[in-house]
Amino acid sequence: MNHRSLAFRLSVWYALLLSATFTLVAGGLYYGIDRYLRAGLSDSLQRRSQQVVQILLQAPTGASAAAIGDEIETRVAPEFNSRFVRVTRAPATLVYRSGSPADRSFDPAGIPPASADWTAGSAAPAMSTGGGRLVLSSTPVVAASGRYLVELGAALGPVEAVERRLLGLLAVLLPALVICATGGGYVLVQRALRPVDLMSGTAERISVQDLNARLPVLSTGDALQRLSISLNQMLARLSDSVQSSRRFLADASHELRTPLTVIKGELQQLAADTPGSASVAERLGSVLEEVTRLEHLVSGLLTLSRLDAGDAQRASTPIDLSGLVAATVEQMHLVAEDRGVTLQTWAQAGVTVRGDAARLRQVVVNLLDNAIKFTPGGGLVRLHTGRSADAAILEVSDTGIGISADHLPHVFNRFYRVDAARAREPGGAGLGLAIVRSICAAHGAEIEVDSAPGRGSRFRLRFPLAAGARLEPTAVSRSQI
Repeated sequence: MNHRSLAFRLSVWYALLLSATFTLVAGGLYYGIDRYLRAGLSDSLQRRSQQVVQILLQAPTGASAAAIGDEIETRVAPEFNSRFVRVTRAPATLVYRSGSPADRSFDPAGIPPASADWTAGSAAPAMSTGGGRLVLSSTPVVAASGRYLVELGAALGPVEAVERRLLGLLAVLLPALVICATGGGYVLVQRALRPVDLMSGTAERISVQDLNARLPVLSTGDALQRLSISLNQMLARLSDSVQSSRRFLADASHELRTPLTVIKGELQQLAADTPGSASVAERLGSVLEEVTRLEHLVSGLLTLSRLDAGDAQRASTPIDLSGLVAATVEQMHLVAEDRGVTLQTWAQAGVTVRGDAARLRQVVVNLLDNAIKFTPGGGLVRLHTGRSADAAILEVSDTGIGISADHLPHVFNRFYRVDAARAREPGGAGLGLAIVRSICAAHGAEIEVDSAPGRGSRFRLRFPLAAGARLEPTAVSRSQI
């Protein structure tokens, strides 16, 4: 999981917010239940206290402590109800004190004497006794038989037990609720961000070669929909701009070919008409070289503009890749001989692909031309064709000067030159490998390059096999030129 992702951060904030909310709700619930239980216990004590007060008020003058105690036992039953009752007659005569409660929650003998005012009732805070915590209330009574102080108490044990069970339940439920809510929130965030993933996937598929794709527009009515519409409008403007640039490049390249051809012809004729002047011939030769280089550059630009327009996809026929490579090598062996480079081929027969034969031949020519051009005399260039279970393989390797790792990611860029040594090669314009990549992209082929300075380079192309092509034992041909 990416801890820096938007989905993770939103989920964390969601979890923190839920945790704080659930904690506040749980705290409020605990406080409310605590107040409710204690208020109920206080009301119960007040009702029991009123019963004892009625007994004292109804007692005749001179009523004995035993009679008052019997009446309290009969009507209040403090031991059975687990209540504490103590009646004290002024000034400090104990009239009645209840015995041990049925639940043994406190010890009546351990409760200290009352210190409350005999003229006003009070509710004392919870106090600890030998058996547990106790809540006491005191009520002064003036009756015919004297002045009394009635003390009633109840153990907090049942209330605290309920609160402990509530705390235990909250301790289990709160983490579970937070975890479930966080998981659900993460899923909701992922679903909410799914349109963004769709937009990202579509944007990755959009390239200069295919600007017709558009981002999906969901009818959400929010900023995401407006963003999709704005990006699609931007892509439309970009597509129009690229198409205009392509048309200009194609038109300019096409228009330049005719004057260059005329200039080249005139220069060649001029060189033929002035055989006696060595300096003029040298200058004319230099100009012819530059014109040839410019002609090669214009031809490359025109080829790229046509490839951008989808020219390589117009013709798609089954092609014997091994046969096409063999025929192309025959055309290139003179170039290899002039450079003193050995050209070896290894071809597996019956490798069939679909595409444009002229464009595929151009791929082979460009790769071989590059390999021969940058391999010193006495070096070796190998060309291998074969197939795997699902692809046709075309591989060109050499023992040339190689390419450093810093330049490898850029070798297929247009007009990119690796170094000064390559820039000095005549006729090079930095378009050959760009053309190779464009043709491979049009044919659904993958291209890989492996190179190191002083070790040479290896270009490996994987073409989809033509539909119906089967992997069968086939003859292998080898040749060395």
